[in-house]
Amino acid sequence: MNLLQFVRILLARYKFVLFVFLVTILTTLVVSMLLPKSYKATATVLLTNKGTDPVTGLTLPTQLTSGFLATQLDVISSTRTALIVVDQLKMDQNQSVRKQFEDSGVEGDIRHWLAALFLKNLNVEPSRASNMITINFKGADPAFVATMANAFARAYQEMSIRLTVEPSQQAAAYLTNQINVLRDRLDMAQKKVSRFQQEEGIIDVDNRLDVETRRLNELSSQLVAAQAEIMGSEQNDNDTSKGGHSVVTNSLINGLKVNLVQAEANLADAEQRMGKNHPGYEGIKAQVNKFRMELARHTQSTSRNAVSREEETRAALEAQKTQVLALTQARDELKLLLREVEGAQHAYENALHHLNRTSLEGHSNLSSVSILDLATPPVAHNSPNLLLNMVLSVFLGSLLSVAFGLLIEMFDRRIRTTEDLTSLLSAPVLGDLDWRKSKPLRLRLPFMQHSHKV
Repeated sequence: MNLLQFVRILLARYKFVLFVFLVTILTTLVVSMLLPKSYKATATVLLTNKGTDPVTGLTLPTQLTSGFLATQLDVISSTRTALIVVDQLKMDQNQSVRKQFEDSGVEGDIRHWLAALFLKNLNVEPSRASNMITINFKGADPAFVATMANAFARAYQEMSIRLTVEPSQQAAAYLTNQINVLRDRLDMAQKKVSRFQQEEGIIDVDNRLDVETRRLNELSSQLVAAQAEIMGSEQNDNDTSKGGHSVVTNSLINGLKVNLVQAEANLADAEQRMGKNHPGYEGIKAQVNKFRMELARHTQSTSRNAVSREEETRAALEAQKTQVLALTQARDELKLLLREVEGAQHAYENALHHLNRTSLEGHSNLSSVSILDLATPPVAHNSPNLLLNMVLSVFLGSLLSVAFGLLIEMFDRRIRTTEDLTSLLSAPVLGDLDWRKSKPLRLRLPFMQHSHKV
């Protein structure tokens, strides 16, 4: 089918085509006039991002992302938000609404039934270039749709607060229980330290250990001195038997040594002057023997005393070593207990700090959602849109009229042009005759001629 055949078919069926076109337009007009009028109210909310939480002082993450906005749209369109609207407006307490719910025969709660009805008329749209969200609500009453749009905006604002506060409240309850456990652990650790100090008699381990260490060093020095005195006494005994000299710290022994040396010198001098048989010589010799006997007696006594002091000092040194080692071990154990107390104290303080912060968040009523524009009762209805419906009806009527015209032509096919006759008979056309009444020339075009072909 070429364009000329298509135009001739439409001209031949113009009455039916025009009828379908007019019926479509009239039907659209009547339906648009009979449909109930619907109004749409719009409220606008703004998602603010201050960067820092005014309560905790923490830096907030950037919220203006596509995923975050999509989540907020789902929050506004959620059943929980709709239930908040029902509770705010107290729609479930209205007697007429209750009667409609009972007449509907729907099983369940009237609050959820109203929430489902409200969500059907709710439309939420995000802004493409900003962090604004438009809340649209449709209905038959202008004042009612404005009230509902504003109610959903306020409910979303309250929901954003709840979504922030409720996790903080749950965390605060958990932290309260944990703080009690940490407090008990801290008290137990402190009691262990106090009991250990009482049992060991320790007030300050480090100071007492320093004192005991100094005492140990003093005993070590005394032991060295006692050992040196013993060695000096032994050497003195050997030297005395040989007639030698030794430096001993005892002043009495030193004095006896000096006297013995002088007496021996006098004895040697007397032997040269008087001879061994002289009575004076014998007297000096007796004095020398007396000094030797006294020196030996005092040397032995000093040696015994030195040995006794050395043994006592050694015993005291061993006891002091044992005490120092015990204090060192006690200090190590006390340090472990103090470290346990410090860890329990640190955990308790961190949990308490976190509890204070979450408690502030749990009692905060600050929201990141601000209502920018409240909805007002619309003056004109939103639907049906008569102008748009008529434009669409013209387009749809044109398509339907042409389609029905072609459909009828398919069931009732006729010869309208010479091309139709040529394609049908496969014979040349000698001429055409038109026996219809002539029409004015201005109304006739070459392709509009209707002829019978022969």
